[in-house]
Amino acid sequence: MLFVILTLATGMAAAWLMLLGRVTQEDWVCAAYSKVFDNLAAIEKTRQKYNARRLKLLKYQGILAAGMGALLGGTPEKAIRKLELSNERLQGGDLRGLNIFALPGYVLQREYVGIGKGNIHKTIMAKSNELYGRKHSPHKTTSLLAKLLSYPVIGVSVTLTLGTLLLGTGDERGGLAVLGIGTVLILIVVFALYDELSDQVKKRRLMIGRQFPHVVSKLALLVTSGMIMDRAWKETAFSQESELYMEMRKTSEELDNLVSPEAAYGSFINRCNTKETAKLAAAIMQNLSKGNAEIGKLLKDMAREAWQERRHLAKRDAEKANSKLMIPTMMLFVAILIMLMVPVAINFTGI
Repeated sequence: MLFVILTLATGMAAAWLMLLGRVTQEDWVCAAYSKVFDNLAAIEKTRQKYNARRLKLLKYQGILAAGMGALLGGTPEKAIRKLELSNERLQGGDLRGLNIFALPGYVLQREYVGIGKGNIHKTIMAKSNELYGRKHSPHKTTSLLAKLLSYPVIGVSVTLTLGTLLLGTGDERGGLAVLGIGTVLILIVVFALYDELSDQVKKRRLMIGRQFPHVVSKLALLVTSGMIMDRAWKETAFSQESELYMEMRKTSEELDNLVSPEAAYGSFINRCNTKETAKLAAAIMQNLSKGNAEIGKLLKDMAREAWQERRHLAKRDAEKANSKLMIPTMMLFVAILIMLMVPVAINFTGI
């Protein structure tokens, strides 16, 4: 039995090493591109956090502002510079910072075209389109799929080898634990990489849905006050540092670069992928030639519906919170009941 397990582990390790030896320049470039994009995304996220923190600090003055500044953290230049240096090294050909454990996955995708036509690839691509846009989603999909293909092979191989060695030395409990629990943990970690993408999409849609009433209300106010739609969109987009506002900025930049409104707002719909934003963008595209009177009324109605939906959502969240608190409340009640009844029972027995 141990020989069979060790043979399986050796075969998996040999296959992984064989794939690693077939890595080409194309695979290195693809991995480097993904790493550069990850660094750029981290830089942008760091700047957004700093800007949001800076807006909070504007509410304070004097000693209180200094105290809150120390509490919230300093400037992000150091972290940003570190990421920029990493990108400079990668773009200069220094690939030492790349993760070699995922490279066999790139080889598999390059040599077996059918992997890119499976349901998992399509699901990852659709979610990556929403999170990163059509330009970067193919590379992000390839990067994640490479990890999903490579990590289980080398991870399970290592756990099987260690478990077999422990069993061979007589440590039956430790060997079985490594074989069973170790292998399961590896598979759980790999699944978590895939599931994290879905969690990011759900959280992003939830945040966009919560920000939507504020956005559409501000748009309605600006448009009905006489501001043209493009200007109102830009004013709203640059008013905050949140998911929906950032997507609006991208649309505003596309319009400034002479992208057609249909294409710009169509991309906005695809990136946000919520029914509220789709309705908003569709209403704007349909009323571009009708002036502010028509679109202003539509935006007011949309804002009223959005706030009603927001109130309903808050009620549902409150009901969920109450149901989740029911179990700990009952446990606390039982504990208090025991604390009261035990002394009474002891005294009664003593009598």
